[in-house]
Parts: sequence; C-alpha cells; structure tokens
Amino acid sequence: MTMYMNAVRFIVKQGLEDDFVKKFEEMDNTGVSKGYLIKTDDQNFTSIGLFDSERDLINARPRMIGNLDSVRGMLEEISPELGVTDPVSGPVVYKL
Repeated sequence: MTMYMNAVRFIVKQGLEDDFVKKFEEMDNTGVSKGYLIKTDDQNFTSIGLFDSERDLINARPRMIGNLDSVRGMLEEISPELGVTDPVSGPVVYKL
C-alpha cells in the first residue's frame, strides 16, 4: 500500500511561538502514523505528517482543519492567495 505525506508551512505571530508549539502538542492527530513539527526560522514552522494510505489522509482532513482552526489566531498571513497556511500532500515515491 502506498504511504502518503503532507507538509504545511506556517508563519507564527511574533511572541506566540512557544504557545503554538504547545497547542501543536495537544492536537488530535488520529490517523497520522508519524508527525513532526520543524522550526525553520524564528517564526516559520512546517508540519510533516505520514499516513499509511491515501484514505487515512483523507479521513484525517476534518481533524486537521479543526487543528488549524485552534491555532489560526496565532498565524500570520503568508500571502493573500495562500492565507495562513501553505499545504501540500501526495504519495511517497521514495523512502530511504
């Protein structure tokens, strides 16, 4: 079965970085096999989620949207086109 991943980029409002990480630790991640939150700069974070199947990713979307809603007020707009997140997802095509 093909595994799927998602990655979501965030810009956290200055001074709320620790609160953002704490909220992230409390999120409902049902369906995610493995997950990571990467701090790529002072206010920039990217979350990575690994799912056992496309169906697991699809089923997790409502929870992921709910998780986003719980931190939306902590996020800066990335751009008018993207809003406060820059999400991508797809099948894993290579694994080390």
